[in-house]
Amino acid sequence: MDSAAFNRQSSLNAAESLSRHWRQLLDWHLPVFEKDSIWRYSRLRTANDPEQGWKLHVSATILTAATVLEAVAPFLKSRAAFYKVPVSLHELKKLNAGIFYDYTQIGKFITIYPQTDEESVYFAEHLHQLTFKIASPAIPFEARLKPESCVFYRYGAFKINELKIADDTVVLAMRDEKGDLIPDVRETDAPPPAWAANPFPVEKKVAAADDSPLKKHFRIIRALSQRGKGGVYQALDLRGANPRSCLLKEGRKNGETEWDGRDGFWRVRHERDVLKILQSANTGVPQIYSSFEAENNFYLATEFIEGVNLHLFLKKRKRRLEISRAIKFAVQLSEIISRIHAAGWLWRDCKPANLIVTEAGELRPLDFEGACLIDRPDPTAWTTLTFNAENRDGEFLWQSSEAVDLYALGAIIFLLFEGELPVVTENEVPVISRKNVPAEIKRFVSDLLNPLNAKNLKAVEVERKLRKIQK
Repeated sequence: MDSAAFNRQSSLNAAESLSRHWRQLLDWHLPVFEKDSIWRYSRLRTANDPEQGWKLHVSATILTAATVLEAVAPFLKSRAAFYKVPVSLHELKKLNAGIFYDYTQIGKFITIYPQTDEESVYFAEHLHQLTFKIASPAIPFEARLKPESCVFYRYGAFKINELKIADDTVVLAMRDEKGDLIPDVRETDAPPPAWAANPFPVEKKVAAADDSPLKKHFRIIRALSQRGKGGVYQALDLRGANPRSCLLKEGRKNGETEWDGRDGFWRVRHERDVLKILQSANTGVPQIYSSFEAENNFYLATEFIEGVNLHLFLKKRKRRLEISRAIKFAVQLSEIISRIHAAGWLWRDCKPANLIVTEAGELRPLDFEGACLIDRPDPTAWTTLTFNAENRDGEFLWQSSEAVDLYALGAIIFLLFEGELPVVTENEVPVISRKNVPAEIKRFVSDLLNPLNAKNLKAVEVERKLRKIQK
């Protein structure tokens, strides 16, 4: 068994072992469940359970979830607490990603519904003591009980209530002091309602100068994306006489932790190391401006490449690309991948959304968190559906060979000419049908999309053929 297969099997073994233990814990502590629900409950809801109040959350990663539940379940049972947890570690992984459900769901591993404000405070303190310093992601827009605590809290509804607002949008709701329904806002750091006095002891913060580069040298302009592993921001780099626009990437500690322990912090730090190498290989990757740690997270500031990503560039067009321009883009992309491979690396995330079309009409590659060395394969799945071939079980055929980038190259070239993505099946490999596309391009694109052939091809060969056609 090669190293990639061994590492992948080790991750699978860890996932299966933890998942099996998790199922046992659910049977012991959370016997109540509903069909098609992602939650398991400690008991049935009763008429005495309140409709709203100070809700508690205990955060955890997929690796620490069982440890946390084992620590708190006996205490919660002794108090007959009503609480819920995800039905599987797979669902917890999805919650912590912040993209499969809602960004506000990140970290919400255990949800507890106390009977009173006093019980909320009592529970929170005991849960904090039982789980202190266990690795866990931060929960967006909720108050952390204490520094480094796994326990968070917010005031809100315990039951599902819905309210139709002015534009007929239906939102989750809670009741005000008069009993009328009002929006239960979860997407901001807004304070709780004035009539819901915070019962938790709030430690006085001693004002101190923040000397971190994040606060001293950068100003966030806007968030480009947010998910469990971190955010991506357009920012200003204030160092030097003339501020410059930059892309600031955040890798969160314990954010989207994988079965092998790698989290957002690791991913962004890894990308920095990859970019350093690929810059010297003239691959067109963004220039690194700075990297640093702040607030337990890792930050990478790079060149902000002006332009629009290839996905949006093609989506906005009313007609397909001119054949000459499609060939130009295909040559550029094949050259990018050829140089990445020549430098000893695999991109593993080649897709239109990660290619910027600059104002000069050139392609620039982005996002190398999932890149790995060709001779040191990474077992973790990283590629995107449609840009990697699947086997009969719906698993990607390649994770860590040159074929993973070559298949993506074929899919993007097909898109450039046809205006739509290829549909590859077990029995059929698509062929570019557009008239006036050189026959040689049609042949090697089909070869790139053919799982039987892609593993035998090289990016430098594709680039050479395309340049010959372009001439």
